[in-house]
Amino acid sequence: MDVSFPGKLSVITGETGAGKSIFLEALGLVLGNRADLAALQNKNKKCIIEAEFDTKGLELKSFFEENDLDFDTTVLLRREISTEGKSRSFLNDTPVGLNSLKLLSEKLIDIHSQHQTLLLNQTNFQLEVLDAFAGSLSDFKEYKTEFAKLNKLNNVLKNLTEQEVQAKKELDYFQFLFNELQETEIKVGALKTLEEESSALENAESIKSTLLNASNTINGGESNLLSALAYVKQSMQSLSKYGKNYNEFFDRINSAYIELKDLASELEDAETEVNFDPVKLDEVNSKLDKFNRLLKKHNVNTEDELLAVKEEIETKLTQFESIEKDIDETQKQIDKLNAVCIKIAKKLSETRTKAIADIEKQVKEMLSDLSMPNAIFKIELTQAKEMGSSGFDQVKFLFSANKGAALNELHKVASGGELSRLMLCLKALLASKKQLPTIIFDEIDTGVSGDVADKIGTILLKMGKSMQVVTITHLPQMASKGDHHLFVYKNDEADKTVSHIKQLNKDERINEIAKMLSTGNPTPSALKNAKELLNA
Repeated sequence: MDVSFPGKLSVITGETGAGKSIFLEALGLVLGNRADLAALQNKNKKCIIEAEFDTKGLELKSFFEENDLDFDTTVLLRREISTEGKSRSFLNDTPVGLNSLKLLSEKLIDIHSQHQTLLLNQTNFQLEVLDAFAGSLSDFKEYKTEFAKLNKLNNVLKNLTEQEVQAKKELDYFQFLFNELQETEIKVGALKTLEEESSALENAESIKSTLLNASNTINGGESNLLSALAYVKQSMQSLSKYGKNYNEFFDRINSAYIELKDLASELEDAETEVNFDPVKLDEVNSKLDKFNRLLKKHNVNTEDELLAVKEEIETKLTQFESIEKDIDETQKQIDKLNAVCIKIAKKLSETRTKAIADIEKQVKEMLSDLSMPNAIFKIELTQAKEMGSSGFDQVKFLFSANKGAALNELHKVASGGELSRLMLCLKALLASKKQLPTIIFDEIDTGVSGDVADKIGTILLKMGKSMQVVTITHLPQMASKGDHHLFVYKNDEADKTVSHIKQLNKDERINEIAKMLSTGNPTPSALKNAKELLNA
């Protein structure tokens, strides 16, 4: 199916079940609605939906830049749904996510379906209406951006505060662990050194005795190694005159003598230095025990691993110190951003308050034109103590359809037809304020009489002078208002029923509207009435 909408006001008619909703569903898919296999008529072929928009005069360049897309005033949206139910989305042949399609579609088109009257009771929609009239949509957008930042910072502060509470519980423990490691003076090889020193102190008496015996053997008493070697040296010296080799023997013996003499002196000094010191032994063993306890406590085997543990604990202590700084810095940012939000929120409140009277007046005038002369529409704006997602303001739409009836919330006092007319008034005024290029109404005339339908058609016709309006209708009074008339019908073809859509010429329009005015084939009076409606 291919269908184009020339502009101004286009009406779509057709029997119930002919397929009028098909193009709306297809358009919804290409604008970002979720898709599944139900969209496939033929489960063996993929489904492709394309929608083309002329966006001259719309300020969309920033959207394309923000989404890293090439800008073009002609926008072609495409959605492909595979036989497995998976889908892909394209904007001007560039793959994009569904969220991008939704964001763009909000700037291009508004599809008003019958269930959208439920929006009237939603705060977001009521605020959008109020801000559109007040001209504060950009201020509200800025506020939401800054308020989102504020909420994010408040969450950061909350997390930091929780970390600080936990940190205070752990701080003393980690500080104790660090001090314990710091006092131990950990360095590579320290454990081996302590073990050797402990062993030496424990065996001091044996070491001292061995050194003394060695020293005495070399140079102690009358019979010792040095005395014997002195005799040998003297003997070899007497032979040195008999040959070179004898002289070399002498030199080597003399060197050994000198070396042994030095060794004896060093052994004697070493023996003197060795003393059994139980105090020192206890001190070394205490260090050694502490070292081993730390290794076991932290489940490591070497000094390197223990140093890594110490470094990790030191990092945690540093983090504890930085949390307080982060809390102070975050609080300063919150205070600054809070002031910004308060300023914007107050400005919003002032702008919204000023706009209310004019909105109520315009809506009352439009409702009066739609045969509701006694209807009263009020916007109640109250101030909250604390800022929320909408600023300080809390908005509520109140309505009374009949004279003497009390004002109350919409869903409590308005019928379906009354809600449809109120929604039309708001959408008509909202569309002009938001400069939305296209709006589609799906049976906006549900639950109203022919006279009211005629007046609704007049409002849509007026809207069509400044924007593209498409409406699906079952009422001839509405159908006759269109600048263009599209007719939906279905044919049985072979083994399936196929829906079609075509633009009617003048004679076809007369015949179609006459059918809507009568039952069965159009009567001469119905044809005459149809011509009068079209001429009007």
